[in-house]
Amino acid sequence: MSVAKVSGLVGDVGGTHARFAIAETHGRRTRIRHAAVLDAADYPTGEAALEAYLKRLKGKRPHLAVIAAAGPIHKGKVSFTNNEGWGFSERRMAKKCGFAEVRLINDFTAQALAIDRLGPGDTRRIGPDVRGRADATAAIMGPGTGFGAAALVRDRRANAVLTGEGGHSAFAPEDEVEIEILRRLTARFGEVSIERVVSGPGLFNLYQALADMAGKPASLTAPDQVTHAGLAGPGLARDALGRFCAILGSVAGNLALAMGAQGGVYISGGIAPDIFDFLAASDFRRRFETKDRMGDYLRAIPTRVVLQPHAALIGAAALLGDLR
Repeated sequence: MSVAKVSGLVGDVGGTHARFAIAETHGRRTRIRHAAVLDAADYPTGEAALEAYLKRLKGKRPHLAVIAAAGPIHKGKVSFTNNEGWGFSERRMAKKCGFAEVRLINDFTAQALAIDRLGPGDTRRIGPDVRGRADATAAIMGPGTGFGAAALVRDRRANAVLTGEGGHSAFAPEDEVEIEILRRLTARFGEVSIERVVSGPGLFNLYQALADMAGKPASLTAPDQVTHAGLAGPGLARDALGRFCAILGSVAGNLALAMGAQGGVYISGGIAPDIFDFLAASDFRRRFETKDRMGDYLRAIPTRVVLQPHAALIGAAALLGDLR
């Protein structure tokens, strides 16, 4: 039985950017066309950003749409944790934008769906050259404006995606420095989630906390400044970036244990590819493997950074066939 080609609009919408494209799928092959990245700050609502993209197409509008959004989906609606005032509704999008069918999914549902559709050049290994189990669950996580995580659950008979809000689970410090960081961030935020530490804003939180602990001025004012200064050379920013990578490794190891992710752990999002060499040389992999009596278990699990910028769009496109 032949597999039909399907096309439609796909989106990947987070707290900072809204990415839209037209996807054409044929089995596991996906072609992304007319991709565009819109700044969320330029539009009052998600629908306004989507309408702006559709106007750019200057042609026949797609009938199907799958939008991956950075937030929990409930009854066909989503509100954005990191972009107050923004939200999407399947019913409203269908009515305003003329879609016959619309599906809203979590952005890390899309990331997980993309795992089996990524090519050899779409990821890059961090740590030892181990293969993991091809028939086992794979996890994916990513620091960006926030922090998301999901898993592609495999059991040899079928695959399913498990998505939650792992970024809002509690941050667990692993040494005296991180205990002191937690104290300072608790004083600021009350409860300290993983997202408060392992995200773009989280990197800046680490930088400010380390500056306060050292009794030094925190002269930088934005996460990207911390990244650039950290990559440039020694100093507080480099210390913050190193601590960020180490904690990311711990979180990845925790996720691998919780999900039984013997098929691998993938790091997605915009931060990891930009700091790949620094990340690979950091404490990431040591912290990933250092888990009490489970070191041998974790040493057999590969860790890879996703380099494919359209991974979430590719994952979203995997569901277009369900809308026909």
